[in-house]
Amino acid sequence: MTRCQERLGAGRTGRAVLTVLTALGTLAGAALVGAGPAGAARSGTLIAPGVVYRQLDIQGSKGPTRAHVLSVDLTDSRVRLGLLYPGKVAARATVSRLADTQQALGGVNGDFFNISETQHPGVEATGASVGPAIADGHVLKAAVPKGQRFGPALPSGATTRDVLGVGTDHRARLDRLTLDGSVTTPEGEFALGGLNQYALPVGSVGAFTTEWGSASRVRATCGTDGDRGAPCSTDTFEVTVRDGRVVSTADSPGGGAIAAGTTVLVGREAGAQRLRKFFAGESVRVRHQLVATSASYSFAIGGFPVLRGGRPLPGLDASAAAVRTAVGITEGGRGVLLFALDGAPEYRSGLTVAEVADALRDLGAVDAFNLDGGGSTTLVTRSSGAGTVSVRNHPSGGAERPVANGIGVFAAG
Repeated sequence: MTRCQERLGAGRTGRAVLTVLTALGTLAGAALVGAGPAGAARSGTLIAPGVVYRQLDIQGSKGPTRAHVLSVDLTDSRVRLGLLYPGKVAARATVSRLADTQQALGGVNGDFFNISETQHPGVEATGASVGPAIADGHVLKAAVPKGQRFGPALPSGATTRDVLGVGTDHRARLDRLTLDGSVTTPEGEFALGGLNQYALPVGSVGAFTTEWGSASRVRATCGTDGDRGAPCSTDTFEVTVRDGRVVSTADSPGGGAIAAGTTVLVGREAGAQRLRKFFAGESVRVRHQLVATSASYSFAIGGFPVLRGGRPLPGLDASAAAVRTAVGITEGGRGVLLFALDGAPEYRSGLTVAEVADALRDLGAVDAFNLDGGGSTTLVTRSSGAGTVSVRNHPSGGAERPVANGIGVFAAG
């Protein structure tokens, strides 16, 4: 391994110092054509047209760490970003398995997810992600209430509706996706409170579709909008709608696969009271979509912003260091940096969230987005001609953790 002399951010008190590492046999100079819009890519290994892999040594406030970075040039028509996921919302798989199954060139882990349920005995964790998700232009789910999320404290002004996405214009950006939905019967209409979510707002009705999977829907009625560990609701009701009509009802949420053309409505408290008025054969129309503030998305994933317009968000944690995953956006959305720290013992001190924002800004990002970290942090790439991807970092748990989703880099077909 040889060390470049370039240091990014050196001399800035309290800032992480980055050193670019060049692996033996990497491409140099003109061989990196096509990686330009991805910021500071000056050395690395060409994975595919528009995709460059490199390593960075970083001196954080808690000790040295190493970052693995995939630079993606979205102006190259031969490459695109998309959602890695197991085919259902309430399911998990390792990043390498997701990438191999979807034939990705590379990728990183994604959103925080419902990983455990120690506060609700007898209730199984669903594995579903916290925030909204869109795959290939298709809406998979909406965001859980803020108090129901997993992960570190959000910076000032951030919500569970925040996403990183790529629009139909092929540009990456930060945005928010808000659920806009309704349930309509001959007696009237009311707002839909959730879509394929592991937690529903108190007093609401949520819709579960075939995209949810087979996991139990009980978890959706546990906790409150401000307290994830609050007891499960004792006032619940479930209605199954097929081809626009009620086919069955139940006093509590169920489980099992949901057939295409079928929607299961789950209500809690006031929402349950609404659903108890439904009867077999009644006509029901369920409508749902995610509304963005700035674009139409082909791909979107949840997390939280840490850098916007070149400035770190107020309230970023500057004390707790950990192994982390993040994404930087460069060149007005034309370039993306997939950033994952190494979990090997000598690097496990990691970075604070504030240091991640600084590191990505030093690499050329104007906007940046934090994803799940710790044992979830994984970055993979596929060598030319290889049948499977390789894990580039060392997962901090000693092996890959199954995750809810991730960001994949794909050859555009």
